[in-house]
Parts: sequence; C-alpha cells; structure tokens
Amino acid sequence: MTATGRTAALERVTSESSITLSIDLDGTGKADVATGVPFFDHMLTAFAKHSASDLTVRAEGDVHIDVHHTVEDTGILLGQAILEALGDKRGITRYGDAYCPLDEALAHAVVDISGRPYLVHSGEPAGFEFHLIGGHFTGSMVRHFFEAIVLNARLTAHIKLVEGRDPHHIAEAEFKAFARAFRQAKSADSVMAGIIPSTKGAL
Repeated sequence: MTATGRTAALERVTSESSITLSIDLDGTGKADVATGVPFFDHMLTAFAKHSASDLTVRAEGDVHIDVHHTVEDTGILLGQAILEALGDKRGITRYGDAYCPLDEALAHAVVDISGRPYLVHSGEPAGFEFHLIGGHFTGSMVRHFFEAIVLNARLTAHIKLVEGRDPHHIAEAEFKAFARAFRQAKSADSVMAGIIPSTKGAL
C-alpha cells in the first residue's frame, strides 16, 4: 500500500437516480456532498470527516417519491468506489473497532476489510425504522445504507447501538462509529507493509 493513490471516481445512472462520486481514502475528511436529501448529506459529511476520506457526491433522484432510491444507490456506488480505491489491500490494518457517543446515544462498530460482505446491525429501539429524521429520512434508511455499502465494498461490519433515544443522535452515532472503525481498518500497518493481511494471500 502506498500513502497516496487510493482513489476512485465512479458514476451510476438508472431510471431512479443519477450519481457521480469520488473518494480519496488518504484524504483529510473533506466533503462536498449534495444528494437532495439534507440529513443524508449530513451523514455522508460525517462519514468523510471521521473516516479521514475526501468525498465528493452529486446525486439526483426521485426524492419526490421517496429517498430510498437515492440513499441505496449512493451506498452502492460508495461501496464500489471504496472497493476500487482499496486495490489489493496490501499493507492495511484490515480490522477496525470504534465506539462513538452523541449525547445520550452510543454506538459500537467493528469493520473487517475481509472480501466477504456481511452485516450484523442491532440495538435500535422499536419504531426507530419508522421515524422521520429531519422530516424526510426514515430510520430504516440507516441499515439500508450500511447494507449497500458493506455488500459492494465487500466488508464485514458489526454495528450495534448500545444506548440511544433521539433518532438523529442514534443515526449519527452509528455513522460516526462505522466511519471511525473503517478509518482504522483502511490505515497503513507498518509491520504489514507490502503484505496482504490474510493467510489466504488475498482479500
């Protein structure tokens, strides 16, 4: 793994959305995001900042119907971009673990850049999935976004809400914990420099 060059720029166009996205995994957390879904922009900005990845997203979708397609398709494209930017994963730490609080909410995330997509997501209070955050972003979109990114980036992720009451705080704590865990997992491991961190020899 080199200190620079872990970048990707992709586009996804369907009848439901049109998205362009670029990422630099070795950035400083700069974000330039416009999806037409304000709370989602807030969460993507938090992901960029706390994962120390530079992220640019432009999305136009059928948000007059529902935010679902825009959120899902952005997650798909972000996952694909992360997979491309990671390259052959030589020299990465591979595993990351983070707790993040936001007032009364506390989330825990563990990320393995494993090449095997799997998501375990638990702990959200009953009814969270139906709550409108910011009047437009349903709580169910949090898990849906994580599913899209994990499947397309080929990550294993365990995300658990430990405590939480306010839906905004719950969502933001989960995004930040995931971002922090990913930041650690994608970081360079000086001991493993030039080595793929797997007994299989591939991730």
